[in-house]
Amino acid sequence: MANQLLDKVKTRRTFAIISHPDAGKTTITEQLLLFGGVIRQAGTVKARKTGNYATSDWMEIEKQRGISVTSSVMQFEYDGKRINILDTPGHQDFSEDTYRTLMAVDAAVMVIDSAKGIEPQTKKLFKVVKQRGIPIFTFMNKLDRDGRPPLDLIAELEDLLGIEGVAMDWPIGSGQTLKGLYDIANHRVELYHKDEADRFIPLDENGKLPESEPLSQDPQFAETLDDIDLIKEAGNTFDPEKIATGDQTPVFFGSALTNFGVETFLKSFVELAPAPESHEVNGDEELKADDPEFSGFVFKIQANMNPHHRDRIAFVRVASGEFNRGLDVTLARTGKTIRLNNATEFMSSERVQVDDAVAGDIVGLYDTGNFQIGDSIYAGKKKIEFPALPEFTPELFMRVTAKNVMKQKSFHKGMNQLVQEGAIQLYRNYATDEYILGAVGQLQFEVFKFRMQNEYNSEVEMTSIGHRVARWIDPEQLDPTMSNSRNLLVKDRYDNPLFLFENEFAERFFQDKYPDVKLTEKL
Repeated sequence: MANQLLDKVKTRRTFAIISHPDAGKTTITEQLLLFGGVIRQAGTVKARKTGNYATSDWMEIEKQRGISVTSSVMQFEYDGKRINILDTPGHQDFSEDTYRTLMAVDAAVMVIDSAKGIEPQTKKLFKVVKQRGIPIFTFMNKLDRDGRPPLDLIAELEDLLGIEGVAMDWPIGSGQTLKGLYDIANHRVELYHKDEADRFIPLDENGKLPESEPLSQDPQFAETLDDIDLIKEAGNTFDPEKIATGDQTPVFFGSALTNFGVETFLKSFVELAPAPESHEVNGDEELKADDPEFSGFVFKIQANMNPHHRDRIAFVRVASGEFNRGLDVTLARTGKTIRLNNATEFMSSERVQVDDAVAGDIVGLYDTGNFQIGDSIYAGKKKIEFPALPEFTPELFMRVTAKNVMKQKSFHKGMNQLVQEGAIQLYRNYATDEYILGAVGQLQFEVFKFRMQNEYNSEVEMTSIGHRVARWIDPEQLDPTMSNSRNLLVKDRYDNPLFLFENEFAERFFQDKYPDVKLTEKL
């Protein structure tokens, strides 16, 4: 049984796709699903008039605006492996959701627009991936458009991100002059816009094309050969150990929109990416993926993925053992036993009832309010707790009220469910009990307002109270008279008191006035 479990775990590949908005992350996800045989045609994010929305953008606001605001989870089989893709929001206002998702994967794929290079959000997300020390694979996208020289793009990886880039293939031209890819790893050329049967041409022992092949006489190809000689002479040497620790990234080129270079990337990724490995639990213990006892953690909660059923799904990364339907687990936070009768796997908004899953898989548990983000669950007698997931302290704040006082019930239900998803945080004025929402970015408020109206039929009125500096205070040290217009006293959703300071100057003034009072950024 132990060997069977280990064999299953070894076939798992679980990764997140990260990028700056509009680098083509959702489009490449679509193409991967196409190769997995789970969709028949890839919908492009921009094709609003055709009604072909991207498979991974399931929420109504995502379809209207053409952006991803939640992390989607998708699974498929490819080349004897079970692939779990987590497509994350690129927009910085939703980076908290992305950061938590990155805790649930074993590798990351970084998508970069070859015309723009590394953009600010990519740099920010890369740092989180780097801290985890997991393998990073890079896909330089949009070769079908004129872009920057590939040598510059590889150099930028080292200059801006501090990671070695090792080219697995190399573009032959770009934009209007794109002819194909020189596939270094597979010793062949992949032609652009060629039929399946003859798009690959083997290279000879000198890395050249046969003279009978028209491309061999093309100046673009000659230029590519010069680049290849240069990177073989002066570039980084492929090093599996460095890739495994996230110190070197294999770099692939292509165009997700025209499905060029994507399959070559996927085949290499499946070979090079790691199977699920051990997790740190209970502070300092190592939990192996093939440990027979089931355990996992909730990294995301999503309400109303099916608006007709008003459901709520807790996404669980299986960290060890095997999940079977009907399994009894213990929720570490409460000690409560829960039977997992109803679990699902995802093809974005399409779902499949799941009977079993192993370490590395992502399962969705139908939740009636038992779970919170960061919860640990386990099946054995020994308690297992995973490290806490990252939480951001909000910087923007809004007062929120229901427009229609007769719809208070749906207002409270919607607000509580959306807050539990972790995209927005809820506070109450200490004196008046009025509701205040906190967020990392403005777009989170817009999504909250949209979803309240569309999913809960509750129109809300929101009034900005601007940027604030949130600092928690020990209840033992609190005197409500410390509060004034410049440091608003509120309670978080667990009734812990905190001040929302107008600015850092107001915080310093408070500290000078009350030198013995300890303020903290997080609890």
